[in-house]
Amino acid sequence: MEEEKQGRKESISLATLENGEENLGMEFLKEDQNTDGPVCDEEQGIGLDARTRPSSFWRRRLQPVSLKVRAFWRGHAKLFRWIFLGLMCTAYAAFVLTACLLNFQRALALFILTCVVLFFLAYSLVKKLWGKKLLRYLKPLSNPRVNLWLKRCLGAAALVGLVLWLALDTSQRPEQLVSFAGVCMFIIFLFACSKHHFAVSWRAVLWGLGLQFVLGIFIIRTEPGFVAFRWLGEQIKIFLDYTVAGSSFVFGDMLVKNIFAFQVLPIIVFFSCVMSILYYLGLMQWLILKISWLMQVTMGTTATETLSVAGNIFVGQTEAPLLILPYLEDMTLSEIHVVITGGYATIAGSLLGAYISFGIDPSSLIAASVMAAPCALALSKLVYPEVEKSKFKSEEGVKLSCGEAQNLLEATMSGAAISVGLIANIAANLIAFLAVLAFINAALSWLGEMVDIQELSFQLICSYILRPVAFMLGVEWADCPIVAEMLGIKLFLNEFVAYQELSKYKNRRLEGVEEWIGGKKQWISVRAEIISTFALCGFANFSSIGIMLGGLASMVPHRKSEISKIIMSALLTGACVSLVNACVAGILYVPREAEVNCFSFLNTSFNNSSYDTYVCCKQVFQSMELVGTSSPSFTGSRMEFTREMLNNCCTLYNHTACV
Repeated sequence: MEEEKQGRKESISLATLENGEENLGMEFLKEDQNTDGPVCDEEQGIGLDARTRPSSFWRRRLQPVSLKVRAFWRGHAKLFRWIFLGLMCTAYAAFVLTACLLNFQRALALFILTCVVLFFLAYSLVKKLWGKKLLRYLKPLSNPRVNLWLKRCLGAAALVGLVLWLALDTSQRPEQLVSFAGVCMFIIFLFACSKHHFAVSWRAVLWGLGLQFVLGIFIIRTEPGFVAFRWLGEQIKIFLDYTVAGSSFVFGDMLVKNIFAFQVLPIIVFFSCVMSILYYLGLMQWLILKISWLMQVTMGTTATETLSVAGNIFVGQTEAPLLILPYLEDMTLSEIHVVITGGYATIAGSLLGAYISFGIDPSSLIAASVMAAPCALALSKLVYPEVEKSKFKSEEGVKLSCGEAQNLLEATMSGAAISVGLIANIAANLIAFLAVLAFINAALSWLGEMVDIQELSFQLICSYILRPVAFMLGVEWADCPIVAEMLGIKLFLNEFVAYQELSKYKNRRLEGVEEWIGGKKQWISVRAEIISTFALCGFANFSSIGIMLGGLASMVPHRKSEISKIIMSALLTGACVSLVNACVAGILYVPREAEVNCFSFLNTSFNNSSYDTYVCCKQVFQSMELVGTSSPSFTGSRMEFTREMLNNCCTLYNHTACV
């Protein structure tokens, strides 16, 4: 034992002592020194060598102390870690408490994030200490009869609740029933296209749609959910504004402010870096595992397909399969169909920042991505049910890797490097697709003029063909042509171009442009904007077929023929997921903006047009009645408009009342 201890001491020490002599290598270096320079006496303490190299006496004295300190540290390292962690937690708690006492409203975000972290830490602690005991109490529920009756009662309660809710809620807004009919229509259509009609797992379908509906109610209808997602969207928008610091330094303020490529594409670089950092820290894997666990437990799906769909909320259509790369070879066709459908039904987190920079509502984009995950699982299992025996039904599931980055700096660099290819792909696709669209429109216009059809274009054809689909989403009939155009652009070109079109219509509305100019609608309603945001949120377009097929074929080359057989079915399913998502948004949407007081608004001086200006001036034009000739005033529904208000409106808009 003594020899082993001495061996360990010798391996740890920096300068080995043997029989009272110093390290031979050091002695050799000492003899080999240049003697031409000044040689100083060690006892006098003069000279560079004497000042920097301690004497052998002090080395012998300090070495045992150093070894004892190291041994003490190793023996109590865990205690020191707990002490350090306790001090840090105490300091953080003091900081949060001070921030809340000074200004609770300002510290509300920090307080909520702290509560969320504490909740999950408490959950993990309870699961670790009392998880097995709690499972014993729930063991009677595993009885087949009890389980069956429980499912029947829950199903009946859900059905009765849905009928009552629709009856009460849609009595004030009948257009919501159209969106509900749209959900039923898409489900019946996909069931008719099902590969195995009698093998459909209705548990997966109904639970998936139920989770989507519950998430929609929480996000869109409840005040805490709406405020939370609106706050999250605003924070992401503020966070993305930091991109300007880097892009302005590289490209200059002029290019960043005026040119689209320098405004939007750098955001993808920044967001990709952030996602890579979160992946390196393990936060992304933790979040994906929690979401996939919820869907797996409720819907009864396998671990691999559920993880892939949950990953699609945050990463792109070719990155999500990498989460389950070691398991792709053994997955069934139904599971691979889910993987492809999940990729088509959602958008990448890096592109989320680009669409937010267009002016698209951030909370709606985030809600659409989250709600699409359970819906993609449900509709994929409806179209391509499981008829094979899966190898991944075990409760252990699969493990997620922590990425290839070795440190935080490498993760940041790899995220930036990956985004370069994505940016090049987006820029090339935009150039190609917009050029092809312009050529198609020119060709269609030339053909249309031969038969006296003016302004024939791809968008016009889509507006007629897809108009019934847009109407079944719950869009007003007057807005259906524009929404149908965007649906056609998204399906035949890509969602990037479609969101650009949506941003143009939204900006016109916010700028107060007249709704109709020359018989052509210039913008759509807020309800139609929200529904369109959900409907366009997904990679389901024909240009994505090659991307998905090429990505999966490179991961599992021997299954390329199998993947190519189901990829069109998955594309159709992914497109319908976005449409069903839009229908749910149409069912749940209620206007939250407070109505503007037009009488007070028009009494103030205004020079620039806005949406509120247009609404109030339209009310003046449409609801006024001439009361007298000497002192004319115009009576609206609950207020009186003066001639001065009419003159102010006439300076901004042309109307017959202005003549």
